[in-house]
Amino acid sequence: MAVNRVPVLKRCRSLGLDPIYLGIDKKSDRELKRANKKMSEYGLQLREKQKAKFIYGVLEKPFRNYYNRAERMNGMVGENLLILLERRIDNVLFRAGFARTRKEARQIVDHKHVLVNGKCVNIPSYLIKAGDVISIKENAKDSQRYKDIIAVTEGRLVVEWLDSDLENLTVTVKQLPTREMIDVPVDEMLIVELYSK
Repeated sequence: MAVNRVPVLKRCRSLGLDPIYLGIDKKSDRELKRANKKMSEYGLQLREKQKAKFIYGVLEKPFRNYYNRAERMNGMVGENLLILLERRIDNVLFRAGFARTRKEARQIVDHKHVLVNGKCVNIPSYLIKAGDVISIKENAKDSQRYKDIIAVTEGRLVVEWLDSDLENLTVTVKQLPTREMIDVPVDEMLIVELYSK
């Protein structure tokens, strides 16, 4: 599998992104050297796409597949794309406070610690549905790892479309998210313009 090894803060700086959206509390003091350069329309569109891919940890081919799927759905293509990305199980675990970052949530899923409606799921791109109950396996709940994670994420605000129980490490999907509930700083219309060329 391809892995992006660029330092996170450096990538955030180049995309003009606050690291807090990735679950990272650090800040970079450095300034972007090309801050005064004017960016073309294509450059702006490409940067929005790269921002979305970086936030959700998705590579180009799966991202393109999400876009094609969003096109086939009813409604606005850009909104559908963000809703599909938000429904990924690694993102849901991050949003519920079961992981410090989306990368960590992806690893938790890969290690088969996650149950969806009582069935083990080890695919980070698995799309959840309204009414799904996601929980951590019983034998993993007592591990020190989850105690550390809960200590860090306890104060984090859980999104309104999820009902999270940090004591029992379960989360219920109350409803599918709408665009208003998604707080990522991405202009999805620019991504649609880029792909519709």
